[in-house]
Amino acid sequence: MSTMQLTGHVMIACSCDWGCPCNFNARPTKGHCEGGWIWAIDAGEVGGVPVGGLAVAVLADWPGAIHEGGGKAVAYIDERASDDQRGALSRLVRGEAGGPWGIFINTYDLAGPHSAPFRLELAGLGSRAAIGEYVDLQFEPIRNPVTGAEAHPGIVLPEGLVIRQGSLGTSRVFHTRGDVAYDHSGQYAALGPFEYRA
Repeated sequence: MSTMQLTGHVMIACSCDWGCPCNFNARPTKGHCEGGWIWAIDAGEVGGVPVGGLAVAVLADWPGAIHEGGGKAVAYIDERASDDQRGALSRLVRGEAGGPWGIFINTYDLAGPHSAPFRLELAGLGSRAAIGEYVDLQFEPIRNPVTGAEAHPGIVLPEGLVIRQGSLGTSRVFHTRGDVAYDHSGQYAALGPFEYRA
């Protein structure tokens, strides 16, 4: 029996240029990676504890490519979680239940998880998220630099770790404060469905 089954949508943003070469096993645009993920869980459970309707996030800073490690990160858990749900989601973001977190945990030292209010609006490339005073992320479509027309590229990653397909945009706003702090507004952003089982 699986210890973790989750479905939902994930918002992604980082310091790379649009499209993010890391998706294709290439080096980060600037040689290092600063970014993270916000998972809005639609349905599922961790270790028998239902966690649908809640959210978690990990924001990280690596000195090189993610797989080279040496990073630092911080995790946030939806403040609406009960004690049991908080325990389950804490195990999740610490990598103890598998999924992408089970791989990422080997690449950074993790602070938290901290309980925080999540305000999420999933609306395609008009999506936005705020996590307390720590994270502000607002999506917008990529625009043609000559005409200003919106472009709507997508991505398909059959072996993808976090998503298998998604919509690509840019971050109108992306800044973080606290244990991991940066501002990468105007850089890579993506949104897609996820389904994890471990």
